[in-house]
Amino acid sequence: MRAFLLSVALCFAFTWVTAQKPVRSIKPDTTAKLDTLAPPKYINQGRIAGKKAVYRSLIFPGLGQVYNYGLVVDDVKAGRTQGKRIGQKLYIIGKIGAIYAGGTLLVMSFIDNNNNYNLFLKELQYRQLYGKSDPANGLEQYDTNGLTLAKNIYKRNREVVIISLLGLYGLNVLDAYVTARLKYFNVDETLSIKLSPTLINSNTMYGFSNVTPALKLTLKL
Repeated sequence: MRAFLLSVALCFAFTWVTAQKPVRSIKPDTTAKLDTLAPPKYINQGRIAGKKAVYRSLIFPGLGQVYNYGLVVDDVKAGRTQGKRIGQKLYIIGKIGAIYAGGTLLVMSFIDNNNNYNLFLKELQYRQLYGKSDPANGLEQYDTNGLTLAKNIYKRNREVVIISLLGLYGLNVLDAYVTARLKYFNVDETLSIKLSPTLINSNTMYGFSNVTPALKLTLKL
């Protein structure tokens, strides 16, 4: 009987100890990385190419056009375009030639106008000092008014040439940028233009509506 009571007591004690044992909570594993892929960030290739073309054209005129020519060649080699784009290549080469031809003519015109300006200015200064023409200049046929007028004309032409050179330089940069941007310009097939007839209520007088026929332009993007 004692053995039975001792067994019951031990079982009760074991049950009580087990019930008093704290339950440990399982912490989630925060070190595990989620198996998700973030969407790729959009890269504006046209903007990048435009900046590169602008920087090259600013450093050296025509270099941006050379960069655009390289983009066309890369597309042909990679098979991203149909054909060899010979027309587009010749067009870019023609623009490079036009830039240097125009720049050469303007520089020659600047040198010529600047030399003539200095020649007439020197003749005027010589006559103011000595009261006679300088035989070394060969401008004896001009009077003082004629010398002054010619000097001002050559000075104005020189300034016009300088402005033209700056304009050609800016046009070279603008052309390189626009060409590079248009290369990556893509028109989706969903773009459409629809032209349809319609009526416009232009005015209401004495209870009557004045309706005018018109055309409606719908642009779908």
